[in-house]
Amino acid sequence: RTRARVVRLEVDSPAYSEGALFLATALGLDSASLYRFNLPLDLRTLLTIYAAKKRSKLRYPAIEARTPPPLRRGARIFDTLRKKDFLVHHPYDSFETVLNFLRSAARDPQVTRIYHTLYRTSSESPVMEALKEAAKNGKRVTVYVEIKARFDELNNLRWASDLRRAGVRVIRPYGSWKVHSKATQVFRREGAEEASYLHLGTGNYHPTTARQYTDLGLFTRDQALGREVSRFFNAIIKNKRPKGFSELLVAPVNMQRETIALIREETEFHRQGLRGHIIAKMNSLVDNATIQALYEASRVGVKVDLVVRGICCLRPGIRGLSENIRVISIVDRFLEHSRAYYFRSGGIERVYLSSADWMPRNFFTRLELAFPVKDPALKRYVKEVVLGNALADNVKAWHLRPDGTYFKPRPPAEDKRLRSQFILESLAANHYKDTILSSRGRNADRP
Repeated sequence: RTRARVVRLEVDSPAYSEGALFLATALGLDSASLYRFNLPLDLRTLLTIYAAKKRSKLRYPAIEARTPPPLRRGARIFDTLRKKDFLVHHPYDSFETVLNFLRSAARDPQVTRIYHTLYRTSSESPVMEALKEAAKNGKRVTVYVEIKARFDELNNLRWASDLRRAGVRVIRPYGSWKVHSKATQVFRREGAEEASYLHLGTGNYHPTTARQYTDLGLFTRDQALGREVSRFFNAIIKNKRPKGFSELLVAPVNMQRETIALIREETEFHRQGLRGHIIAKMNSLVDNATIQALYEASRVGVKVDLVVRGICCLRPGIRGLSENIRVISIVDRFLEHSRAYYFRSGGIERVYLSSADWMPRNFFTRLELAFPVKDPALKRYVKEVVLGNALADNVKAWHLRPDGTYFKPRPPAEDKRLRSQFILESLAANHYKDTILSSRGRNADRP
């Protein structure tokens, strides 16, 4: 990266004109690649003010992330997952849930194999330490390390070498595609069979960003999902195009096609008189074919609610095209990073979580997973709690206008202020008492 071609030059003063042009010319840049700002370029210096003890009013109080007892250190995690699925919601639920899953796999004598994808992690990662411990304990551990993860190339190369020295089988790279999916698969001897246990997530296996980003993770022993995730890992190991999926949406195999099919299915249900509703939460919405399918859904009357934090190439609220679509962006304490997709589907209700945004790069140049949430209680949590509170936010939500500009509505003074991240933190602390469990568990019907 330090020897790559310069793509832009930023200067922190509009008055620095002559010197900036000299530098741009010397670097081979034209005027369009020169950016002038009347503010400091490196805002990291503000962190010293933020960290000062006398400036405590500038900081949010520390969030108390919770770990459900069945996923705590020393708990019989695999016995628990034989009975029910878990959905964790970071940062409200602790990343220790993931670490304890990996540590349990490393130390359980019945565990035979572990497969893992690494896109980003910390420089001193407890995730990597757990995987090295597993290899030391005789497990067959295979890790795909993505060395093209932007800004993390050097860190990942170091981890690849470290893991290899510890006896881990390291796979890299996978052709020209990035492996952006977040998946861990554990195989465990149970009687005459090997059972698959999964953690599938929307965010990185990174303990620091798990405290700063909102992400969702599913723990499950679903064997149908396990078989398809196993096919996914086998394709990576053999450097072949993945195939044979009916449960998972996999990029670049079928994700765009199946996403558009789900939107068109919702459109057809609405034409048949079954009220259509789509809710989608993501970082960016760019893919033109998907946008056109959403426009068609809107034209026939399907209600489309989009929570798009960043780039959105769809224009909502245009008569005859998108008047049934609204787009909001939540900008708050935690970076909204989870991807979740809801389709009413004629009353069946389908919910998917994913590592992928609806962008061409995710659909066609990366290996991504979108996985179904099957349990009714967990689907209800995603729809009503995660997506519902985002759509109800009237404090930190920005709404997209038809002309592409954003505005923040000002609710009447008598209206209750609804700040979705604060609501989720309160729910985790007071109502859910750690996280939502599967409907097979005793806590499934908590409000």
